[in-house]
Amino acid sequence: MEDKYHMSSSKTINTQKLVFLAILTAIVIALQLLGAFIRFGQFSITLVLMPIAIGAALLGIIAGAWLGLVFGFVVLLTGDAGVFLAIDPAATVIVVLLKGALAGLGAGCVYKLLEKHNKMIAAVAAAIVCPIINTGIFIIGSYLFFIPTITEWANAVDAASVTAFIFFGLIGANFLLELVVNIVLSPTVVRLIQYWNESKQPKNP
Repeated sequence: MEDKYHMSSSKTINTQKLVFLAILTAIVIALQLLGAFIRFGQFSITLVLMPIAIGAALLGIIAGAWLGLVFGFVVLLTGDAGVFLAIDPAATVIVVLLKGALAGLGAGCVYKLLEKHNKMIAAVAAAIVCPIINTGIFIIGSYLFFIPTITEWANAVDAASVTAFIFFGLIGANFLLELVVNIVLSPTVVRLIQYWNESKQPKNP
């Protein structure tokens, strides 16, 4: 009887995970579509990094990577990466999908590594790591695939250097705002984790 009860509980938890992942996927899509209309400089603000971090912390590394991939696909479909698609479509697809997936993957790994020591620190660290990886892969991709065009852009505006143009012209306030939002909202991740853990506790029949 006890084994059947635990099997039933396990199935319930797995169903809850799938439902929650579906909800987070919908949130990522909706927030990215909304964020496409909010722009600072060349690119729109990314509002989806927090739900990606939440999914990575609550549902695991694979879920985080999935949510990051969804984010990347929406970026490509909405044309937010249109400037780079015109330069090198294949490289743009690789960079956009990779930076989203690795942001979710990295957030999940960091949370898993730190949660045994302190869940608050783990949640804050995951929330911080997510935008850092997302922006970091963008910077690496810019140097690997788009540096000739970016150099032309930098020269056109008399930028001090190509690196300065990438950091202040292409990234600028976007990264800082994304980072601040994730840090401010990270306590929400902790509360969600606490609620999630409590919901998974077996209840006596």
